[in-house]
Amino acid sequence: MNTKDFLSQIQNSKNVICVDFDGVLHNDNLGFHDGTIYGNPIDGALEFIEKISKQYTIIIYTCKANPNRPLINGKTGIDLIWEWLEKYKIKQYIHDITFQKPHALAYVDDKAIKFENWNQTYKEINLLK
Repeated sequence: MNTKDFLSQIQNSKNVICVDFDGVLHNDNLGFHDGTIYGNPIDGALEFIEKISKQYTIIIYTCKANPNRPLINGKTGIDLIWEWLEKYKIKQYIHDITFQKPHALAYVDDKAIKFENWNQTYKEINLLK
């Protein structure tokens, strides 16, 4: 990729919102369990996705898209997520699903710590224990 294409990609990312899957869209209270995507949508998630899709490109980023994740019933984690999105009728609002952290305007993630400064970050990490 040349510099011009890279800068264009970054500029286009100002319209992208990245949303984590587990614990944000999908209730994964059993963890990996049997590898399937068994959970229901988190309250308000479906409405949120439909609403922000009118203004932003939505990309789901998730560990379930890891290429090293074992196949479940012959399907990748990405295949299973697309099926879940279709089941709950929000597939059409999602641009992509990825394991990598794409360029974006914002990230919606249940495990994030908003960085303000390193002292505050240290305190917040220690509160997680």
